[in-house]
Amino acid sequence: QVQLVESGGGLVQAGGSLRLSCAASGSIGSINTMGWYRQAPGNERELVATIRTIGSSIGRTIYADSMKGRFTISRDNAKNTVYLQMNSLKPEDTAVYYCWMRTPRWGETWGQGTQVTVSS
Repeated sequence: QVQLVESGGGLVQAGGSLRLSCAASGSIGSINTMGWYRQAPGNERELVATIRTIGSSIGRTIYADSMKGRFTISRDNAKNTVYLQMNSLKPEDTAVYYCWMRTPRWGETWGQGTQVTVSS
């Protein structure tokens, strides 16, 4: 199985920055995709960004259009950790951010979520 533990959420003013981290443990394997989704109250969960790993190589990254240019996803394969650097935050970025992972063996795994609140 795979376990995901997120950290780094909090309260920030509009225009500010936050960095989320998600550490994966368990039977991760060498080919997997990690990423972030978010869910605001009353809304469906939506994609933020994903990043793929094949062995030691970093593969394709995907961003939701509204996050391009403001958010950057990265990962440290040695630490099995994915990061989300969020800049120029807006009040509409307020949501619970969930770490996500997909592996061939275990399918999809979700973290417990971390709250990000952006005040105007």
